[in-house]
Amino acid sequence: MDSTFWVAAFWSLVPTIVVSTLFFWVLRSIIRSDRTERRIYARIQAEERAKRGLPPVPATGSAAAPAER
Repeated sequence: MDSTFWVAAFWSLVPTIVVSTLFFWVLRSIIRSDRTERRIYARIQAEERAKRGLPPVPATGSAAAPAER
């Protein structure tokens, strides 16, 4: 096989790699911004509850303590 085949193969893969990389970075930034927004919202909510003298919101998810029966 001559070198033109490999050059053509390389240039045919470049757009796919570039678009895939762009897609990865866009999704990564969306997920990170959502995570940061939720963290900030939870902090603001905790501050507002503390100002009003309300108890903190119980934690949810896998780290939460099991409910009493």
